[in-house]
Amino acid sequence: MYVAMNRFAVAAGQEQAFEALWLERNSQLDDLEGFEAFHMLKGTTAADGTRLYISSSTWASEAAFRAWTRSEAFRAAHKDVGAHAELYQGPPVFEGFDVIQTL
Repeated sequence: MYVAMNRFAVAAGQEQAFEALWLERNSQLDDLEGFEAFHMLKGTTAADGTRLYISSSTWASEAAFRAWTRSEAFRAAHKDVGAHAELYQGPPVFEGFDVIQTL
């Protein structure tokens, strides 16, 4: 199993717009081989008002995740990513993990 996460630092006052963007998008993940689950996590607020969010997707394998990143579905889900730069304090930070234990 593989977990892919992106950390987003969302600018103060942009939380509702960021959440609406994610809740309304068509990720097309459900149709992909190896996709298992997706979670959008809302974290803490920093002293400067920046709010941390994490998108977390679980895959059968890293190969299944990498196949998605090369797919037409991935390009479609990310086609307008640059149009909302005002929501973010910098680019998202990717982290990938191999699962070594599940309870």
